[in-house]
Amino acid sequence: MNLKDLKYLVAVADTQHFGHAAKRCFVSQPTLSGQIKKLEEELGVTLFERTKRSVQTTPLGDSIVAQAKLVLEQADALQQLAQSHKDPLVAPLRMGAIPTLSPYLMPLILKPLKKQYPQLKLVISEEFTDTLLLRLGKHEIDAALIATPVEDPDFESIPLFDEPFWLIHPRSHPFSSKKKIIQADLDNADLLLLAEGHCLAEQAMQVCHMQERDIQGDMADLRAASLETLLQMVAAGFGSTLIPALAMKTASAKDKSLITRQLQLPDTYRRVSLVFRRTFPRRRALELFSEVVLQNLPDSVHPYT
Repeated sequence: MNLKDLKYLVAVADTQHFGHAAKRCFVSQPTLSGQIKKLEEELGVTLFERTKRSVQTTPLGDSIVAQAKLVLEQADALQQLAQSHKDPLVAPLRMGAIPTLSPYLMPLILKPLKKQYPQLKLVISEEFTDTLLLRLGKHEIDAALIATPVEDPDFESIPLFDEPFWLIHPRSHPFSSKKKIIQADLDNADLLLLAEGHCLAEQAMQVCHMQERDIQGDMADLRAASLETLLQMVAAGFGSTLIPALAMKTASAKDKSLITRQLQLPDTYRRVSLVFRRTFPRRRALELFSEVVLQNLPDSVHPYT
């Protein structure tokens, strides 16, 4: 038994398919299948139930796969620990970020990051929060920039900044006649939201105290897949919406017919944090990354203190 065998084992368990697992491990399917068979013979147990249509992990196989993941994690930690002793930035830093943050934060930090740490190779992926946390747990990424609290004991967070929400609406909207937007205005607002899966939609509902308020009628069908599409819908006169502060500049430049207004209400912000595994050995790299973020934030957001 060796680490390569354990990688094959985990790949089959994750994909439930020998062909997909072989592609993931960059080997031929007969090679992978043969090694899995040898591993089962060495352990004296059946790890997978095989049929022509599916591959399922046995109950004992589930336990062995879980232990194999721990062994691979520790082996990876040994390598990264040795590398981090030489230089915490020597290895690629695989960073995930939510779609409502990455397009607006990354342009602020990529050039400063490259200037201060030219040896750092940053690999960025944009995905929903749930997917990022799942990939983080599987060691597919090293850290994630998200805007929702994480209570998983295997993860740790570095709070970075509080990002206020701004209200955006067309000039022709009834809000244009109001000098100040109060909570009662938001309670009855024709608020457009992002589609299910975006944490920004849930955060907007919390800001407007809409947790228990059903969205009915025409507004129920008006949900956008991206923040850019949401802004286009507002510009077309379909309603109003809330946007995070970093996206405000893009919104203002996109269409002069849009009005952006800061909400003078308590708790109308989201906290952006950098989340990572507690066992991640290159914490110093994450700290340096966080410092660059904090050094290049605009005045529209508030660094966490």
